[in-house]
Amino acid sequence: MKEIKLPLQDRNIVITRAKGQISEAKTIFKNAGAFIFDLPALVIDYPDDMTLLDKVIDQINKFDWIIFLSSNGIKYLNKRLLDKGLSLKTCSKEFKIAVVGEKTAQYLSSSGIVADYIPPDFIAESLVKHFPSPLKDLSILIPRVQSGGNNLIIDNLLSRGALVKEVAAYESRCPESIPLETINAFQSRTIDAILFSSGKTVKNTAFLLQKHFGRDWESIIREVRLFSIGPQTTLACHRNFGRVDKEADKYTFEGLLKATINYFS
Repeated sequence: MKEIKLPLQDRNIVITRAKGQISEAKTIFKNAGAFIFDLPALVIDYPDDMTLLDKVIDQINKFDWIIFLSSNGIKYLNKRLLDKGLSLKTCSKEFKIAVVGEKTAQYLSSSGIVADYIPPDFIAESLVKHFPSPLKDLSILIPRVQSGGNNLIIDNLLSRGALVKEVAAYESRCPESIPLETINAFQSRTIDAILFSSGKTVKNTAFLLQKHFGRDWESIIREVRLFSIGPQTTLACHRNFGRVDKEADKYTFEGLLKATINYFS
């Protein structure tokens, strides 16, 4: 019986997700035959100062909507609620919840909560374009990363009369190092592709590569393909690497898998 060759068989792929979040992406790529090297490009934790987060939590039932831009926003807001003997599930009866992406909706669902609104295209532009409620005087909470990010949603909501409160629910920091196995794979020029799922993983990966390989870092990845999960990540690739080789059509890891398979086939 002839052995079936998997679509990414013999491909060496680097995944740059946050520490503790690589396993899901690793599984779907390994199932397609890839050999995975870890390069955790983010460390996620609470913000440096939680005073404002705690203040918002004390008033959480006064909001009409909460918009979650990522699963980390859900995780760390809920974690802090649990610290105080509350939970997002019990509080969510008082407000509606919107999420940007499909994976964020799935993470919310794992907490026992069904999102009231998920935009059709899983991106910020789609969320504001199709928002299901009149925005004038609508009180909206947006838990987000401490160091900020794309302000498109906030600026658009404010321009249309919404009362927006953003609060740092978590912070993403750059790790200190790259795993030794991954360093060796780069040095031996055996890496086929790097997968990026956010602009910060792009920026931090570039920083870590420069830190470990010095002036040689660009030549080390010259033949390595760079794959992006979506438009904002692609922009970050162009800023930090000067190129991107493929962007996913669907902004999920399944979409990134499909883009990777299509490129190499």
